[in-house]
Amino acid sequence: MRTRDFDYHLPPGRIAQQPTQDRLASRLLVLHRDTEQVEHRRFPDLLSYLHAGDLLVVNETKVIPARLIGRKAGTGGRIEALLLRRRAPDIWQAAVSPGRRLGVGVRVEFEGALTGEIISRAPDGTREIKFTGQGDIAALISQAGEVPLPPYIHTPLTDPGRYQTIYARSEGSSAAPTAGMHFTEDLLVRIEAMGVGRAAITLHIGMATFRPIRSEEVEAHDMPREWIEVPAATARAVNEIHAPGGLAPHAPGEAGPVRRSLGEGGRVIAVGTTVARALETCADDTGAAHAWQGDTDLYITPGHRFRLVDALLTNFHLPRSTLLVLVCAFAGREKVLRAYQEALDRGYRFLSFGDAMLIV
Repeated sequence: MRTRDFDYHLPPGRIAQQPTQDRLASRLLVLHRDTEQVEHRRFPDLLSYLHAGDLLVVNETKVIPARLIGRKAGTGGRIEALLLRRRAPDIWQAAVSPGRRLGVGVRVEFEGALTGEIISRAPDGTREIKFTGQGDIAALISQAGEVPLPPYIHTPLTDPGRYQTIYARSEGSSAAPTAGMHFTEDLLVRIEAMGVGRAAITLHIGMATFRPIRSEEVEAHDMPREWIEVPAATARAVNEIHAPGGLAPHAPGEAGPVRRSLGEGGRVIAVGTTVARALETCADDTGAAHAWQGDTDLYITPGHRFRLVDALLTNFHLPRSTLLVLVCAFAGREKVLRAYQEALDRGYRFLSFGDAMLIV
């Protein structure tokens, strides 16, 4: 498919620059794939679309202070590094700026007596940085760094905790799984009281989220690898929802998930595109989930046969992004883009600090 088929006009004024004061204050657009009906609700109304026996799957990754500002040793030139992935206790893969100044062997001095040396350069332009300093390297990075915000957010964040989900546990992400940022403890308690289960995966967000699609054909995009963990308990919970069985009939080119018989009538609801990628990575051809720990470069495009995900809670995504492509693969490109235009017409807030969308 052509990348331009996933384009739409996003006015800058529709990009939310700050989170809502109350996590529950976000709006919720509900898209019904079968009827193409669109409903406009508030996020707490999510309860109306959940049923006993459903399973919410969340991403427990935690954003680290991954943005480091330093000076090039010898010249004092300003250097910015965004830590993407830890390769060893003292070695990180990072996106750097300006890249032309940072060849192998260059040393960068950060705050708090933290020093980094460029030890390799990858074909995608990222660098590997080996850190040194007095004391624990992870603690020094945490002290010197700040929480990174996406490049389209220009307003400083007064409370870094608002760029985390309330259930963030596993440190290692360069960006937040933003679909989960709308939940509060009280709402999760109410969901649990309804008989809705909850399970977790971890996907540490890195280059796959930041890299735009630059190829003319969507399928030609090179998806970077990200680290995921699907615990055995989560795989079991998903399999209890989905009774074993083959894939349902699926017409060529048809968008949307592949449905099987469901154990108790419940659904697996992915909270965010990262959860959808993790679950689909760990699925086998029969539609069963398996425990998984390691890299994924799964790139979900239209035509993908969804094996585990029955509903998707997500935010509104950038034009021509892999995240928008995934959402279109799940619900159908035309349906999604029509819903996006309706959201724009009705003043929804877009991207990381914006409103939510539930696809059922």
